[in-house]
Amino acid sequence: MSDGSAGPRPRGWVSLYVVAFAVLLGAGAALGVSARGFLESMGLLWLSIALSGAAIVLAVASVLLPPRR
Repeated sequence: MSDGSAGPRPRGWVSLYVVAFAVLLGAGAALGVSARGFLESMGLLWLSIALSGAAIVLAVASVLLPPRR
């Protein structure tokens, strides 16, 4: 029996999830550059940690925020 609805609506914002993925790639790049320099720069490690945390927050927010209309 169909009531005309298309089923459950998708949740979240895909665009925000894409930004989270880009930030995660930046974190990986910072970690790679730091590792290439034999971990001499603690600043790059802290940057990688901060970007990883930001990517986690953005990914969770992309799922929890209501969809845009």
